[in-house]
Amino acid sequence: MHPMLNIAVKAARRAGQIINRASLDLDLVQVAKKQHNDFVTEVDRASEAAIIDTLRTAYPDHAILAEESGHSENESEYQWIIDPLDGTTNFIHGFPYYCVSIALTHKGIVTQAVVYDPTRNDLFTASRGRGAYLNDRRIRVGRRDRLADSLIGTGFPFREKDGIARYTDLFADMTRACAGLRRPGAAALDLANVAAGRMDGFFEQGLSAWDVAAGALLVTEAGGLIGNYTGDSDFLHVGEIVAGNPKVYAQMVPILSKYTHVNAA
Repeated sequence: MHPMLNIAVKAARRAGQIINRASLDLDLVQVAKKQHNDFVTEVDRASEAAIIDTLRTAYPDHAILAEESGHSENESEYQWIIDPLDGTTNFIHGFPYYCVSIALTHKGIVTQAVVYDPTRNDLFTASRGRGAYLNDRRIRVGRRDRLADSLIGTGFPFREKDGIARYTDLFADMTRACAGLRRPGAAALDLANVAAGRMDGFFEQGLSAWDVAAGALLVTEAGGLIGNYTGDSDFLHVGEIVAGNPKVYAQMVPILSKYTHVNAA
């Protein structure tokens, strides 16, 4: 395992321990609201602090972009992109679908990825050019070649309820086109599950870099494709993403492209 990936795994497992301990007594977890339907807990913050501490100890010069604490000031060609608890709303309710997501970019390209699901003790890892793994076993995207037979993951816009009408149109279009649409509530874990072939595709809008950076590398290293709704490879900072095995991806893009926000202004 690449030494930088090794450190990321160590950080993710430390965070997972904090999350698992807190999950045993959810009534004690302090919850704050960032904005409508957007929650942050002391667990998010403690998890992030543990991750940053582990990374800083090993690589004090690296830059960091983390969901709760924002950008670090360091100028470096290496940047860690961290979501300390993706699926906070699920976590608060005791719904066991959430994860820790850690990615490393080098000169803007994601080179290392860890997504850790502490409820199942599932560790997804990828190094650029070396394949994707779940608990040290190689994973591949699913083999289904028809969207009509495929299980597709998504997420709803949760902060801004205004976009919901347009989204329900898209939801209807995709529901008609695929075998089943799922909305589990943690994009990083959804992408990891696409990489593992547990879902055949995924799409969502309104996402941030920390939601998708690690999962995106897992998908591509597992033989899948990833892009924005128009099928372009520019997805990390544009707020919309589609992922899937190559055949399913190619069938999702024509449905999604008319809902794109890219270059809409």
